[in-house]
Amino acid sequence: MEIIVAKTAGFCFGVEKAVKTAFDLVAGGEKNLYTFGHIIHNPQIVSELESRGVKVIEKINDLESPAKLIIRAHGVAPEVYEEIENKGIEMVDLTCPYVKKIHKLVKKKFEEGFQIIIIGDRNHHEVIGTNGWCNNKAYIVNDIEDVDRIPDKSAQTFVVAQTTIMYEKWKSITEHIEKTFKNVIKSDTICNATSKRQNESAEIASKVDMMIVIGGKNSSNTQKLYEISKKYCDETYIIESAGDLPLIDTNKVKTVGITAGASTPDWIIKEVIDRMEELNRQDSEVSFKEAFEDSLVTLESGKITKGRIIGFNDKEVYVDLGYKSDGVIPMEEYTDRRDFDPKKELRIGDEIEVYIVRVDDREGNVLLSKKYVDTRRNWNFLRKAFRNKTAVDVKVVEVIKGGLLADYEGINIFLPASQVSDKFVKDLSEYVGTTLTVRLIEFDARRKKVVASRKVLIEEENERKIKEFWDNIEVGKEYEGTVTSLTNFGAFVDLGGVEGLVHLTELSWSKIKHPSEVLKKGDIVTVRVLEFDRESGRISLGYKKAEDNPWYNIAEKYPKDSIVKGKVVRLVPFGAFVELETGVDGLVHISQISDRRIPKPDDVLSIGQEVEAKVLEVDAENNKIALSIKDVNPINPEPAEDVKKEKTARKEKSEKAKEPKERKKKSAPENEEAEETSNSHVEKMNVTLGDVFAGLGLNGINLADSEDGEN
Repeated sequence: MEIIVAKTAGFCFGVEKAVKTAFDLVAGGEKNLYTFGHIIHNPQIVSELESRGVKVIEKINDLESPAKLIIRAHGVAPEVYEEIENKGIEMVDLTCPYVKKIHKLVKKKFEEGFQIIIIGDRNHHEVIGTNGWCNNKAYIVNDIEDVDRIPDKSAQTFVVAQTTIMYEKWKSITEHIEKTFKNVIKSDTICNATSKRQNESAEIASKVDMMIVIGGKNSSNTQKLYEISKKYCDETYIIESAGDLPLIDTNKVKTVGITAGASTPDWIIKEVIDRMEELNRQDSEVSFKEAFEDSLVTLESGKITKGRIIGFNDKEVYVDLGYKSDGVIPMEEYTDRRDFDPKKELRIGDEIEVYIVRVDDREGNVLLSKKYVDTRRNWNFLRKAFRNKTAVDVKVVEVIKGGLLADYEGINIFLPASQVSDKFVKDLSEYVGTTLTVRLIEFDARRKKVVASRKVLIEEENERKIKEFWDNIEVGKEYEGTVTSLTNFGAFVDLGGVEGLVHLTELSWSKIKHPSEVLKKGDIVTVRVLEFDRESGRISLGYKKAEDNPWYNIAEKYPKDSIVKGKVVRLVPFGAFVELETGVDGLVHISQISDRRIPKPDDVLSIGQEVEAKVLEVDAENNKIALSIKDVNPINPEPAEDVKKEKTARKEKSEKAKEPKERKKKSAPENEEAEETSNSHVEKMNVTLGDVFAGLGLNGINLADSEDGEN
């Protein structure tokens, strides 16, 4: 026969504390000791305490000082406290922390004007005590019909629950309240231990042939366990002690489940287990005692254990430890992270490791710390990272003297200013709020001193990139880089830790005087490798593209025998260069300018003169075009005499321009006279020469032709 014992069986925290305190007081020789009502709903415990002199009273008036009164876990109304104080009776308040919490909530909301609804048994001592904290004006409901009898559905209403009611009842009633009432605030005050005990009972009962529920028959939570178990297992029995065990037919019953109410001490559970082993007449591989002992979760301060998150707020995180009481982590003990947001980062059901600070935090909970576990784990991680020289991601918190303060999961890490980057950083504040990858260069856990460097990682990465670059470089390969500087002879481009030079001539197909005409510092450019020398670290880069070459497809743009227009840009002894477009010049040989012989091109052409020409030949390989002006519109020189006259006129005009204006005015008559004389002289000379030429028989000679020597 196999036995399954509920892990949550037996005393809850509040009951356990009350019983233990009572027995400790007796053991300490305390006299005149009383309990206000039965300390728990368990006749064996009550009888044992009575046998040791502890008396039970139901009314404060039954007491006379000197006496010491124990307030049980169920709690009492405020008027009871007043009676105790007025009679001068010493009190030991063992009200369950969860119950005290309900008292505070009810009192606060009642004072704020809320209508109070308590879901539970109106005859239960816990409910009676809670009602006292709102002047006994609460509406106590146990079903939907009770809810419907409440007259005012429009009032502000605050709803709480008896700690031991079933969750299904709480859910169904509150849903009905929310539908029928206009303004409702509810607080789920069901004890987590109670919920877990009930859920576990249902789970076990659905798997076994027989279910045993141990507890006082007048215990509310024990009755709830019985009702739940009965739904899933017909063979369910409620017993108060081992003597109540039914006869078990081990031939039919192969599995037995055991749970116990919150008022059931461990020793009674053990007695039942022992009795069941006696009844089990068949050999069994499973020991009931071992099963029970394994089911008991024990906690010890100073130890690390695991639990699951069952709830949280801005101040606390609640953890299920599988223990009779839940664990509580104050938010300052959850993490030191400044940017921690519980709503975004906490999830119900997540398993976490926690450190047990105290098993009893005086509020009925186990005080825990997650930060302690995380801090220890994080220090170990950083220690290994330091030893292994592995990188760590840290978040920069603030700028401090000498550098930056960063955080790694609550641990402060210092980055000296010189270690932030491989370059000088003028303003460190730009890093605040960013995440940096660093390497630990100094580590002292004892002194809580950690120093990190980002610079060493940058330098190592640069070295890796440089090596990879040189291992893969080849002529003609293209790279994307950043222009780092401009000089008179070219532009330097960073290719990823390695710089190359784009010479001035490689920046543009047209002639430029400075790289700034094409690029500026910071530009992202695509360049190609022209040549390189790994030993010297020199790389020659090209920037201008073939398709941007004005001579690209030149033969198609300027086919042979086509007529083109251009501008004279340069004159040389052997001809003239004509610009057809930016970067493309054609040569007109001196013999292709005029249909007459000319000594030099500038006799008929000038810089900037626009001309038409015929394409004679295109040499695309050598970037040459031969042109002819003569074949389109030859430019012939002027006759010699006309040339001489023009030169003389220009010379006289130039000389006159040099004379002072006043001198010109004063000598005007003289000049006029001289001009008349000169004209007269010329006329005389003309006549004389005519006569001479006539006498010599040379009247038909062309002087211009004679000067050219061609006739």
